[in-house]
Amino acid sequence: MTIQLPPDFADWLWLREPADAAARSVDLVDAVRRRLPADRPVVVHDLGSGTGSMARWLAPRLPGPQHWVLHERDPDLLARAAAEWDTADGGPVTVATRGSDITRLRAADLADAHLVTASALLDMLTADEVERTVAACAGRPTLFALTVVGRVEFTPTDPLDAELTAAFNAHQRRTVDGRTLLGPDAVPATVAAFRHRGVDVQIRSSPWRLGPDQPALTAEWLAGWLDASVEERPDLAGAAGAYRERRLAEAASGRLRVVLHHADLLAG
Repeated sequence: MTIQLPPDFADWLWLREPADAAARSVDLVDAVRRRLPADRPVVVHDLGSGTGSMARWLAPRLPGPQHWVLHERDPDLLARAAAEWDTADGGPVTVATRGSDITRLRAADLADAHLVTASALLDMLTADEVERTVAACAGRPTLFALTVVGRVEFTPTDPLDAELTAAFNAHQRRTVDGRTLLGPDAVPATVAAFRHRGVDVQIRSSPWRLGPDQPALTAEWLAGWLDASVEERPDLAGAAGAYRERRLAEAASGRLRVVLHHADLLAG
């Protein structure tokens, strides 16, 4: 079963890329660098690459030369991901694209990888898919960034914050076409899967911090967050409409701050 993406998903990925870049753990990148070969080009496989945000952020932080293999089922996203590349620290970067259904990943698909990466992926998988992904990745360093953990902090607070957050988290765990998504449970499930195989995992917090300098992203994220909450809890529709107006007014006046919590994992 493949992951279905909305038609405007590419636009959303471009909009969120600066916030993703600011949130990812540089500390884990330092640990990754120490685990890569120094005598030959580094081969990196990026799972669910989207428009290439993870690769664009990470390649300049790793030693070169490098060869990236981008795994993505959407050909339009793959074309965008392969379009723009810079050199790495110490050498050129080459790119190959692979139309892949990552929910069916096998170890053979990653046979030449020195490093496996992904960003904002694990919460979109089921428990079985995480097990298969971990089984395919085990034996090499694996960096999974920006997995949601189910916590959002608003400043100022609002009486509806907790109820809407709970509804959103339930929506993240919904069943779609027979696939029950892990949502905020993805981090502990992934850590357990690696540790069951004897693989150590480091965890770092990687929160988005939204404020007055990101009005478009804040508005788009808020709209999607509320739409998902109301889809899960239709009885909240009326209250959520008023909540949306309050929050947008706070954002327009520069008073709204949002911390959306994620976790980055480094295994292997």
